[in-house]
Amino acid sequence: MDTSDGRLDDNEYIPISPGKTAWLRFKKDPLAVTGLVGIVIMLLVALSAPLLANSRPLLFISDGTTEFPFLRYFFAPDSGETFIERFFNYFLIFIPFALLTAKLIRRRRKLRNIIIIIFALLWLIPFSTIGKRMDRTDWRAITSHSKNSITVFAPVKYGPYDQVSTPYLKSSVRHLLGTDQIGRDILSRMIYGTRVSLAVGLMATAISLFIGVTVGMLSGYSGGKFDLLMMRIVEIIICFPTFLLLLILMSLFMDSNFTQSILIVIGVLGLTGWTGLSRLVRGETLKTRNLAYVQSCVSLGVPRWRILLYHILPNITGPILVALSFGIAGAISAESGLSFLGFGVKPPTASWGELLRQAFDNPFEYWHLTLWPGLALFVSLCAFNFTGEGLRKALDPKSKS
Repeated sequence: MDTSDGRLDDNEYIPISPGKTAWLRFKKDPLAVTGLVGIVIMLLVALSAPLLANSRPLLFISDGTTEFPFLRYFFAPDSGETFIERFFNYFLIFIPFALLTAKLIRRRRKLRNIIIIIFALLWLIPFSTIGKRMDRTDWRAITSHSKNSITVFAPVKYGPYDQVSTPYLKSSVRHLLGTDQIGRDILSRMIYGTRVSLAVGLMATAISLFIGVTVGMLSGYSGGKFDLLMMRIVEIIICFPTFLLLLILMSLFMDSNFTQSILIVIGVLGLTGWTGLSRLVRGETLKTRNLAYVQSCVSLGVPRWRILLYHILPNITGPILVALSFGIAGAISAESGLSFLGFGVKPPTASWGELLRQAFDNPFEYWHLTLWPGLALFVSLCAFNFTGEGLRKALDPKSKS
């Protein structure tokens, strides 16, 4: 109750939502917070890659004319993996717009959602209408000879595919992380390689999450012969050597000259990595379906799909989130391993595993091709694993740490 000065009585209980309680527990774990910060940094680097590393000026003003040379290739990248490039470029603008709209229009939720949906659809138009075009204009030479001009380059003035220096050049002022086997800037390729790693990790895990949660919930809730059949299928899939299966499927697809090799990696990892999650979700569903609130829904005649989506799924999200974090780390590691063996994304697409592969002949001589990609992999895997462990502790009410 309120005291005379408007404050709450010290003995009055203020309820806290389970989500807020988990967040407060999560924040007390320094390793978990460090991992979350690392994930956010990776996402920011992946989203803003064209603004961080680009051989084309972001802004060029000369003789009264203003140009944005990088803009056309923002919508139509000159990369073989155009889907991933356009995906991140799309969300580079869409996410800030959605967050700004949500902040400005807080109360009128319906209007806010309509504006965001309309912008999302309109923002797709330039990505689908602007065609790809090869351009080998040396903007650095043009801007160096242009007087009375204003040029704004990205912090790294090299694209991931530009051959700009001597092969296997060590770290220097011009190339902070050195160059690869054909003279491309490693820092630029590391930045764009973040897109490949995150795209594979997030998308492959999303596919595994959808299949695993669907199979696990249906199997655990239905029980009987359906549960028996689904679990036998899961066990059969688990018996296959996953990495060997990945190599076989990747080699078959690559022989067909499919250009979007990263989509093959995402599909293969996503369609083979859901079995463990399905068994986890099945176990949680088996425990939850016998609880009183679920049985009351059954007795009231609530449809099965509604029970699964609105009553069971929200109460088993904790283990799913933990598995999601560890699954992303596993997918990133698998993609790097495939690229290191030559079965991952096709060159010249930038990938951390592909950079490691270039140093395979002499890793000590080409230490810069071993150190930087290896360090990036180590940091990214630690970030997701620390976050996953922090989520496990925060969502487990029995955890004392």
